Amino acid sequence: RIVIKNKIGLHARPAALFVKKAGEFDSEIIIKKGRHEANAKSIISIMALGATKGEEIVIATKGSDEEKALEAMVELIESFEKED
Repeated sequence: RIVIKNKIGLHARPAALFVKKAGEFDSEIIIKKGRHEANAKSIISIMALGATKGEEIVIATKGSDEEKALEAMVELIESFEKED
């Protein structure tokens, strides 16, 4: 679980970077916000979530490199926070 802290949430540039990073892994990466889920390798899916500042998301990974994938995705979201 992680709270989105950057001003624009997971939209436009952050979503594109998220998809690019997710594509580096073989594992399935899912972002959950409330009852909705998004494939982290699909920019349209991520943007449809509408994750904005202050909202909590859950990142779930499943596959051969799931631990590395989860760690990388959390680090990426935390790096967005430093840009504000």
